[in-house]
Amino acid sequence: MALLQEDSTATTKVENVSTKEFNNLIIEAIKDKKGINIVKLDLRHLDASADFYIVCHGNSDTQAKAIAGGIRNAIKEATGQVPNHIEGLNNGTWVLVDYFTVLVHVFHKESREFYNLEALWSDAKITEYQDL
Repeated sequence: MALLQEDSTATTKVENVSTKEFNNLIIEAIKDKKGINIVKLDLRHLDASADFYIVCHGNSDTQAKAIAGGIRNAIKEATGQVPNHIEGLNNGTWVLVDYFTVLVHVFHKESREFYNLEALWSDAKITEYQDL
């Protein structure tokens, strides 16, 4: 798989979608399921497991699972891609949706506060998105 670029005019594409468009699809899918406090962490300049983390939370385990499912469905419909894997669907307190260069962390509120990924990766370039 080719490396993704954040630039919307990038010529390196995966399934004809730039990284910026890919990330925007994920964020819109989160918004569609009423995800809360959406944050994108740009980790490309750091030694991290992915280029981007997208973090959000729901008010319940059920909502966290629905957000993860909504992301999977939206990306599959738009690009034909499915996640490398999804972890945490059994309990829904922290669901990880892995797209190799983009990791989506969908938390239950208490788990998000406990793990506090934003503080852990405070050197990242952080973009916050408005709640609906």
